[in-house]
Amino acid sequence: MASVHSDHPSAPGLPGAPAVALKILVAGGFGAGKTTLVGAVSEIRPLRTEERLSELGRPVDDTSAVAGKRTTTVAMDFGRIDIRPGLAVYLFGTPGQDRFWFVWDELARGALGAVVLADTRRLADCFPSVDFFEQRGIPFLVAVNCFEGAEVFEAEDVRAALDLPERVPVLLCDARRREDGKELLARLVEHAMEAVRAGTAGIAGGIAH
Repeated sequence: MASVHSDHPSAPGLPGAPAVALKILVAGGFGAGKTTLVGAVSEIRPLRTEERLSELGRPVDDTSAVAGKRTTTVAMDFGRIDIRPGLAVYLFGTPGQDRFWFVWDELARGALGAVVLADTRRLADCFPSVDFFEQRGIPFLVAVNCFEGAEVFEAEDVRAALDLPERVPVLLCDARRREDGKELLARLVEHAMEAVRAGTAGIAGGIAH
């Protein structure tokens, strides 16, 4: 797994780490708002591994719906929220483009669950994330990031378009709003715990000690 820079003294495996930590992934297509969400909810300065988009990447990085996007995540984003003393949530944002998907298996190891961000202007871009977590039995929810100027759809319309079962939560959000992000994480933890109790989750160490 990509290492966490030493500027973050409370990162996993470093001094100051909590006794118990929940690992949650933030996934989705290119430009869906993953870095924004991690930055909005993190209580520490987020670790970001962003690089500027280049002319060489233009043929494979579709920026038609995100014309203002100038950078892309190439390894991961990392953030942290302290729930109470000794209990924290670690957030790992995954890279969106398929050429970086080799990173996903390492990031997913030990994850309690995942938030899959969806952009209704490019809804098909979140299919790979949905498939990834379904195949590995990792509990996830879909968060529809309501971009300004984009058509707004009801959550159930998005569920039908993605062919998601009723057990998978679908929520509307603004990834820039801290309160929206906190609500997503709380709902995901509830969903993951329900999946564990039901025996439908394939979690491998999602709670770190």
